[in-house]
Amino acid sequence: MLRKGKSDRGLPAEEERPDASRALDPVGPARGVVESVAGWSVRHKGLAIAGWLALVIVAILSSALISGSDARSTDPGEAGRAQQIVRTEDSGDSIRENVLFQSRAADGPKFTESSRLQSAAKDLVSKLRGADAGVRDIGSPFSGNGGRWLSDDGRSGLVTFELGGPLEKQKEYYVKVVGLLKEVQDSNPDLRIVPAGDRSLNAVVDDAIKDDFKKSEVTSLPLTLVILLVVFGSLIAAGIPLLLSATAVIGTFGLLQTVGHFVPVNSAASSIVLLIGMAVGIDYSLFYLRREREERLAGRDTRDALAITARTSGRAVVVSGLTVMVCVLGLLFSGLDVFKGLTAGTVIVVGMTVLGSVTVLPATLAALGHRIDRARIPWLGRRRTVARESRIWSSVARTVVRRPALTGGVAALVLLLVASPAFGMRLQDPATTDSLPRSVAQVDAAVRMNDAFPGAASPARVAIAADDGSSADTPALRTAIDALHQEAASPGSGIAEPITWVSAGDVVVVRVPLVGKGTDDTSNASLERLRDKVLPATLGKVQGIDYAVGGKTATPYDFAHQLNSRSPVIFVFILALAFVLMVVAFRSWAIPLVSILLNLLSIGAAYGVLTWVFQSGHLGSLLGFTSYGGVVAWLPLFMFVILFGLSMDYHIFILSRIKERWLGGADARAAVIGGISSSAGVVSSAAVIMIGVFTVFVSLSAIEYKMMGVGMAVAILVDATVVRGVLLPAAMTLLGDRAWSPRPGKNGSREGSAAVSAETQTPEPTTFSGSRRELPWPACRPTGAGGRTDAVRTAAVRA
Repeated sequence: MLRKGKSDRGLPAEEERPDASRALDPVGPARGVVESVAGWSVRHKGLAIAGWLALVIVAILSSALISGSDARSTDPGEAGRAQQIVRTEDSGDSIRENVLFQSRAADGPKFTESSRLQSAAKDLVSKLRGADAGVRDIGSPFSGNGGRWLSDDGRSGLVTFELGGPLEKQKEYYVKVVGLLKEVQDSNPDLRIVPAGDRSLNAVVDDAIKDDFKKSEVTSLPLTLVILLVVFGSLIAAGIPLLLSATAVIGTFGLLQTVGHFVPVNSAASSIVLLIGMAVGIDYSLFYLRREREERLAGRDTRDALAITARTSGRAVVVSGLTVMVCVLGLLFSGLDVFKGLTAGTVIVVGMTVLGSVTVLPATLAALGHRIDRARIPWLGRRRTVARESRIWSSVARTVVRRPALTGGVAALVLLLVASPAFGMRLQDPATTDSLPRSVAQVDAAVRMNDAFPGAASPARVAIAADDGSSADTPALRTAIDALHQEAASPGSGIAEPITWVSAGDVVVVRVPLVGKGTDDTSNASLERLRDKVLPATLGKVQGIDYAVGGKTATPYDFAHQLNSRSPVIFVFILALAFVLMVVAFRSWAIPLVSILLNLLSIGAAYGVLTWVFQSGHLGSLLGFTSYGGVVAWLPLFMFVILFGLSMDYHIFILSRIKERWLGGADARAAVIGGISSSAGVVSSAAVIMIGVFTVFVSLSAIEYKMMGVGMAVAILVDATVVRGVLLPAAMTLLGDRAWSPRPGKNGSREGSAAVSAETQTPEPTTFSGSRRELPWPACRPTGAGGRTDAVRTAAVRA
């Protein structure tokens, strides 16, 4: 017997006893591509590590090889056509700003009755006219038809103006205008003088997104490191997943700079790529580290352990990565530019991570050997560095396999109940005033402006161009615009004043305020009426022009319409390709069907929670949001694509462990219990990390990211607990041996190996060609009460 204490490996000797799962090794005589690549990396450690670093450096520098501007995204549908009409002019886009004048006190004097309010408005108009800041087309209560810039109750006044000039000068001009506005505000501190328009609202949204993602990155990375330290108890072991993830993400960002010349990539896509890259990088590293550590504890040396790890966990990583990439490619069927950069970035970062997992990761582990467990954390190092099977999840799995129909049925009913609110999900993008809290000054200004002048803060933008390329500003068009003013005065028209228009080169842009909050049903109905009735009856009578409606109502409306029409194709593509991949990976028809159904259950439960919380408005005070009665239109599809890919990581890893035991001769129930318990540690660790990262999004300011954080965290929690612990073992137990193709035995049949128990069979492992030890591993039989084998004892002493 080995004495208690530390073995020569630096591991607790009492933990070196192999269990049944150690005895099972699906490694056969044939060497696959993954094992061959990993074997080369192990034999050429320095070259593999240097090659990976060189690849990352080349990826970073690749953007310098291509010059030119980045690709610009185009909005979908008619909104995109309006965008393209305006872009044909070199003078840049049309930018309009609005400034609201009110008394701060609710019972204060009306604008029409207050000389101070009127004086402040005149002061701003005077400053704007005298400024060399590209200001034109100023509208105010003191200009012609001034009543259009007064609210119906007379309490509020509005000053509007166009910010023109060359595109490269517009930012400079905006800064000057903001300075002029601040002067007027500082001179009248008791009055409410607030801006809300194209530039000001866009700026606050962009700043909020950047601040949110910066906060998530700063918070999630230290949180991930802390969890990894708890999991491994060693600084070196915890640092390896972070290094793999970080280098893959950095290389991806470099390649995205190159891809950005051809495919539009926005800042949100870059941050989501970071999130996904860290998630899969840590997942794949955990899969690899856990298996390699288990094999070393079974008495194998580092190279033998890495050979088995490459063929088992390495293969699972490759299959998982391919599944994630295939799922994300489904987004391209939407035809939406906003998903193109996200798709490219996700495919690149997952591909980089998979490549690193089968090359630089085994090379690094081979170089470190047992030194990977050094730099231990006090109180954690001794307890956490040993790979154990989970007693809790083993107990849960045993309970499930005894009564699979009952436990699985109850769990499925619970998830269906949780998912039930999703049947009433209402897809609707939030307006800016719904997305960000009113504590943001510009958002509060937009809310107040919309109350006084419906739709003025974010009106519909009608872009008009002449068919022959000449100026669209003609007497006939002006007559049609006058007809729009008359229509705005008609009750039930869905449009309101002030309607403004401006020439941007040969193109005319008409702004038409729509009744509603911007993206709600009222606004959508107003948009439909504008497109289908109002404009055909006015602009439609002008010969020789082409027009299209865009703006902050039209863009999400057209986006949702195109996304909804193409979502079925995306779902079918993802499900079909995932099914085919899993059939090839597991050589089974039942396993892919079960995995897909279980993934749909966990995603459905997340949809239900999302609807109950955000659409119905529960937990608003706790999570810091105000419900607007809907769920962001793009989120369900995004969640489906990303979660389906990520959750398949767990399923493939667990199923691989179950299949190993079954191939080794264990009966179906024993294989399920062993697979669940042996994979529990790595799956739980990976799930905790991802849940922690996504939970960070709940603390961000924008309601879209709160939704994403809650939805993703709930789906992963459900997948890593109910699905992994109950539904998957229940389904696999009910399927039994039918889940798998016949395992090899005598005469190629199941007999001969079926009768061999998991406790007594130990096949011969293969080693990487060129390793120091290529002799077959001795056949091992349990000896003594402790079940320790002579081979393991000998190997432990030799190592």
